[in-house]
Amino acid sequence: MSVSRRARAVRVLGVVSASAALALGASGNALACDISEFSAEAKCDGDKGVITVTDVDPAGIPATVTVYLENNGADVKKIGEQEVKGSREGTTITFAENWKPDAEYRIHVKAAGYVDEDIKPNLVTPATACKKEEEPPSTPPASTPPATPTPSASPSQPAEESESPAPEPSESQSTSPAGNVPAPAGDSNLAETGADSNTGIIAGIAAALVVVGGGAVFFGMRRRGANHDS
Repeated sequence: MSVSRRARAVRVLGVVSASAALALGASGNALACDISEFSAEAKCDGDKGVITVTDVDPAGIPATVTVYLENNGADVKKIGEQEVKGSREGTTITFAENWKPDAEYRIHVKAAGYVDEDIKPNLVTPATACKKEEEPPSTPPASTPPATPTPSASPSQPAEESESPAPEPSESQSTSPAGNVPAPAGDSNLAETGADSNTGIIAGIAAALVVVGGGAVFFGMRRRGANHDS
């Protein structure tokens, strides 16, 4: 083989090797983990807020994601930390965080030997919260006057205690007018006929007169019989 042919073969082999190296380098860069492959979003899960981070690294290199609540450029609170392995379709991890409207969060991604930085810009939550607060009524309801408590019935007392003795009548009450005094039982007939206390004397006199009259009749008849015999 001539020198020219040998030099040409070496040159062709070098070109092929360089092309292969460039291809391998390009593929290596394509498979390397990069911060641009990560994205974050604030969402609602029903009435609760969540923060999601998605990794679209096709190489699936493990990366640690840490979420911080920010205030005036400083970390206020660490929300959580999770590991994610990306995929070409995208792998999503979720942090439970009941975020407030317009809150700011810093999301840091670290994959050893590949990336160690924050997702830019910081995540800002929506202006509307997940759970809507109940609006107060436009007109307050009319105040209702408090109900008057009903007095409870007092417990019944025994008959001996509840019945107090009747007061004795006074002299003015016990003495009835003379015309209203009921007559004794024995004098009820006299009261009905209008007789007074002299009725007994009159009855005695009448009886005596009856006796005298009877005697006079007896003697008169006897005298008449004597005259008739003579």
